[in-house]
Amino acid sequence: MSDNSTATTGKTPVDFWFDPLCPWAWMTSRWMLEVEKVRDVEVRWHVMSLSVLNEDRLDELSEEYRELLEKGWGPVRVVVAAQQKHGDDVVGPLYTALGTRFHNQGEGATREAVVAALQDVGLPAELADFADSDVYDTELRASHKEGIDKVGQDVGTPVIAVPGADGEQIAFFGPVVTPAPKGEEAAKLWDGTLLVASIPGFYEIKRTRTQGPIFD
Repeated sequence: MSDNSTATTGKTPVDFWFDPLCPWAWMTSRWMLEVEKVRDVEVRWHVMSLSVLNEDRLDELSEEYRELLEKGWGPVRVVVAAQQKHGDDVVGPLYTALGTRFHNQGEGATREAVVAALQDVGLPAELADFADSDVYDTELRASHKEGIDKVGQDVGTPVIAVPGADGEQIAFFGPVVTPAPKGEEAAKLWDGTLLVASIPGFYEIKRTRTQGPIFD
């Protein structure tokens, strides 16, 4: 699922798996764009799906979350359809357009917001029809599996993978952060995340979230 853009730029590839529905993944993605400005990295965007991740445990979830996951199929299907028809390079810009409307502007994951986001990046509005189609679900599931296989089933979105010192990828969930750090703060969080993620046997740091996502 990865593109080859980093082969010509010489920058370190950072693979980032997201679900457009998740506000926390959105915060992390905005931080990752800041990291691109201050470190010699280039992000390659991929879809994962909270709907796929949770489809075998729906009975354990609240009715509200089940309804959210049902709505979650649409946006990821649209992104994958856009990728299949227009190439890998549209994934990042479309995610930005969707997330800006879903989260920053508070429009939610509506068909109207999806159509507007497609138009924002110059993609055909009829791609929104794929929200209700399973024609590219094989590709969607393959992208999801590629990301989640790197970290395991007990995490969500985002998943980030970077080359390790031995050539194998180091992958991790998160970081979960709000608001998205900028400038030197973004660089410090990146350096620290890579440091702990590279330690053999390191798995988790966590504390209770005391505030929701801050969109700026």
